Amino acid sequence: MAKSKTPSFVTTIPLLVDSKRESELLARFQASRQLYNACLNEAMTRMELVKKSDVYQAAKKLPIELHKQRSTMFSEARKLYRYSDYDLQAYATLVSNKSKWIAEKLDSNTQQTIATRAFRASEKILFGLAKKVRFKTSNRFRSVEGKSNKQGLRWKDGQLVWGKLKLNPMIDESNPVIHHGLNSPVKYVRLLWKEINGKCRWFVQLINEGVPYQKPQNYVSEGIVGLDLNISNIAFVGDNHAGLLPFADKVPNFQKEITRLQRKMQRSQRANNSDNYEPDFLAKKGRKTVVKKGKFKKGSRKWNKSKTYKKTAQKKRELEKRKNAYTKSQNCKIVNEILRHGNIIKAEKVSVKGWQKRYGKAISAKSPGFVQSELKRKAENAGGQFITFSTQKTALSQTHLDGSRIKKSLSQRVHRDVTGIVMHRDIFSAFLSRYINEDDTLSLQDAQCEYPRLEQTLWLAWQQYQTNCEQVGESESRLTHSSLEQFNHEGKSVNQIAIRREKLA
Repeated sequence: MAKSKTPSFVTTIPLLVDSKRESELLARFQASRQLYNACLNEAMTRMELVKKSDVYQAAKKLPIELHKQRSTMFSEARKLYRYSDYDLQAYATLVSNKSKWIAEKLDSNTQQTIATRAFRASEKILFGLAKKVRFKTSNRFRSVEGKSNKQGLRWKDGQLVWGKLKLNPMIDESNPVIHHGLNSPVKYVRLLWKEINGKCRWFVQLINEGVPYQKPQNYVSEGIVGLDLNISNIAFVGDNHAGLLPFADKVPNFQKEITRLQRKMQRSQRANNSDNYEPDFLAKKGRKTVVKKGKFKKGSRKWNKSKTYKKTAQKKRELEKRKNAYTKSQNCKIVNEILRHGNIIKAEKVSVKGWQKRYGKAISAKSPGFVQSELKRKAENAGGQFITFSTQKTALSQTHLDGSRIKKSLSQRVHRDVTGIVMHRDIFSAFLSRYINEDDTLSLQDAQCEYPRLEQTLWLAWQQYQTNCEQVGESESRLTHSSLEQFNHEGKSVNQIAIRREKLA
């Protein structure tokens, strides 16, 4: 009988670790890493034997309609070569006992979780969810977790206990999130380390049973919200509120500092690994003759990294971590703001991975995919829905209130409706998405009836976005509107549909 699944959340607490305990932790992590690599190698070997077996190949040729027979044959192929989570756990125990020192450093529960981790990594290759696995180096193996909170790595009496090793936490008494996690039941514990300012910092993650702490200002209301996801911003229209919010608003990108550090790293790398590069050569640049650097030799594997190079690389990583942390924080505020106005989200079915091929740097800086996934997760956890519809069938950016479709270029950010309405393109698309039916059709009648009520709200959202853009400095001028997007309330009535009807009359 399968175990019942209960909701979980994670509480992260920093630990007080002295030099003696840290050396012991590093030794245990080294043992965990070597055991993981051994299990991963064995799992990949068994997986390849399964894929090459006659039973597996015969099962692949069967039609999908015979799914029960296919599943039975796939299971037989796995049993034939002992490719299962349980068999790999037995292998991990055998390796640990033969090596002796791994068995001294790691308890049996930790050995089993490491084997399960390696097995799941190999399964992703089998199911086509990944192209390759990664064997862990010493600086990439950063977490170890227990199987339960009863033995092995566990949380007991306000301490992290791992065998004879006991670590005290650093608890912020004024943090309600930490207190909520400490007062909730603990399923199991994860120990991890992070590099912060060039130093190793240790943390414990309590995987708690229940729902996470919800701040009073981050409530979720009932209602329908229409979304229009873009590369750099997101428009939403709720029952009584609308907005056009930029991703990673006013987040420093540290681009000049990172570029300077990258050039320093490149100079150091060329100076210490001259054999890995082609010799410099003379080239003509117009009428001048300049010296160009030789290209990197393919197949070079031995690289010497100086202490200066490692320090520079650490500074670059720290800047990138700060940028990512700021971006995540600002984007989480956007998610909470949208959910305050409704828990039923309607949005176009867009592929952020497809955008990465064309707008790679912008996607990396703004992270629209993170906002999309967080909205889906939080809306569903709050009892709502995240509904997507086809962009080809609806074509909201081209649709007018009378039902006609007129194409416009991506640079045209203002929607000028044939009915006389002038509205920001993204806000208008978000408004229309509220009235998409289950069969991916637009209910024009509902949209026409609701527009007069929401028109003032949509105008205020556009005006607020424009005001925010004007406050941005010249360095972030890409966020501002062009002259075509400027609007003026003078001479305009709140209800533009009423104006059109008067003219037609």
